[in-house]
Amino acid sequence: MDNSKIENILNLALNSTTEEREKSDNLNVGYNAAENTWEVIVKYNGDISRLQSEVIQVEELLAGYAIITLPEGLIDSLAELNEIEYIEKPKRLFFSVIAGKEASCILPVTEGMEGLTGRGCLIGIIDSGIDYANLDFRTRTGESRILYLWDQVLAEEYTKQQIDEALAAPTREQQQTLVPSVDISGHGTAVAGIAAGNGNGSDGRFSGVAPESELIVVKLGQPREGGFPRTTELMRAITYVIRKALELERPVVVNLSFGNTYGAHDGTSLLERFLDNVSEIGRSVVCVGSGNEAASAGHYAGTFVPGAQVRQIVELAVANYETTVNVQLWKNYADIFLIEVVAPSGERRQIPVKTSGRYTFTADNTQLLIYVGEPVPYSVNQEIYIDFLPENIYVASGVWRFELIPHDIRVGVYTFYLPSSSVRNVQTRFYGPMPEATLTIPSTARRVITVGAYDTTYDSYADFSGRGYADTNQLAQTFLQLEVKPDLAAPGVGIVTTAVGGGYEAVTGTSFATPFVTGAAALMMEWGIVRGNDPFLYGEKVKAYLRRGAKRIRGESEYPNSRVGFGALCLEESLPVVFF
Repeated sequence: MDNSKIENILNLALNSTTEEREKSDNLNVGYNAAENTWEVIVKYNGDISRLQSEVIQVEELLAGYAIITLPEGLIDSLAELNEIEYIEKPKRLFFSVIAGKEASCILPVTEGMEGLTGRGCLIGIIDSGIDYANLDFRTRTGESRILYLWDQVLAEEYTKQQIDEALAAPTREQQQTLVPSVDISGHGTAVAGIAAGNGNGSDGRFSGVAPESELIVVKLGQPREGGFPRTTELMRAITYVIRKALELERPVVVNLSFGNTYGAHDGTSLLERFLDNVSEIGRSVVCVGSGNEAASAGHYAGTFVPGAQVRQIVELAVANYETTVNVQLWKNYADIFLIEVVAPSGERRQIPVKTSGRYTFTADNTQLLIYVGEPVPYSVNQEIYIDFLPENIYVASGVWRFELIPHDIRVGVYTFYLPSSSVRNVQTRFYGPMPEATLTIPSTARRVITVGAYDTTYDSYADFSGRGYADTNQLAQTFLQLEVKPDLAAPGVGIVTTAVGGGYEAVTGTSFATPFVTGAAALMMEWGIVRGNDPFLYGEKVKAYLRRGAKRIRGESEYPNSRVGFGALCLEESLPVVFF
């Protein structure tokens, strides 16, 4: 029997063959084949430093979380320890690829001699890195506004002094010799420009929201498979930023503009719970983008009527040339229904859902690797995970059906998720998809500020922006059991911001809506903490003020709602008193 203190998908990986794991997009994330070791996330209590040895590396984070690297054969023994509460494997993260200040009511509180600028506050940019030589991240005297730059790829930390020495070098090549950290994609540079750019490269025309804040930047490391960073690297980065802010005794806002679709989306994964705990440490705020999955047809949800015996059919189109596809089905554990999988050819196979564990069968030259999970200590929901693995090169294309046959229904809500749209063909999608509950994880964490996107040109919701749930939403009440998400929306379409190598570019996505709120939170903390108007203006209090000040968006009649939460960012109305 699998260990119930180990996450379902990690149990599946540990019980799968090497060939199966290599074919899957998910199962080997966190595994080092050369050393036969795993990097895992643990929630623990007490002292786990005694586990440190030549074969086990223990990296303690914040609030009772740690990352442990150990041989595969020791994971079961680790789970047996009383100090270990739960173990998860890493997941991949995907970047969510924006005249915004005026629309967000920021100008009235930043203009004039006494205007807010973010001075005295820190902004943590955890992303793809930053073009540290860009004029927008330097003072008018040429010094860097970046206090620390930790490049996880290079495994190097660079201080402001080192960056200033590099900036003094006469050529770009010499700069890179001294501080070789590079933002290859430009994503992090664009995010940082919106939150904190000072407009030095445009005579102030394209300045960011908090232009006198100082930066702590983490360039996320990239694992071998697929080139995407992992949740473990994110947790290390958050720990680094929060610890630096505590050392400097400064308020900090952390910006996270990425996520993934794996999980119950109910706030119970270790990453989500870690962020909730981090949000209670120091004078901090964490802002997370809601993702760009609402229009990608990667989510389907349905409801059985308790007592009714009506079979429900969910159809999944698999495009040509997919090397792997995985599907998550989440339901309340109290509900019992049979699942039949029908391949494009009509072949039928039934998943034995009454007993947890690993199962596998083949249809249309495609192996279905299945794990029927149990509830975890933090959730009443159950996962049924299905990995489609090709017997040859590609998964069988066409329409796959999941026929759900009710047996004993108490709650009745179920939901399906596909991987992020970044890693699947656009034609691989559910028929009749549901855009609700398409927030990416970790924007589902309760205590973070979750940010959706809207289009300021039309004053309307951006249809790609990940949708959440409001407390009036039946799906939320019966299955997700969360409060309002997203909390609010910010400009996210056609935003002009800093580009790698200098100059500016237009970008779109919730990645770039989030730093508007990040910068606005820094301005609020400057007003409250730095200027002494409210020393407790951080965490949930900042969220509460931003929600209350949010303005209405055209086409949205009820608030809060699943698209824009309490409305659009309006900083002027969010400050607790009339600023001027």
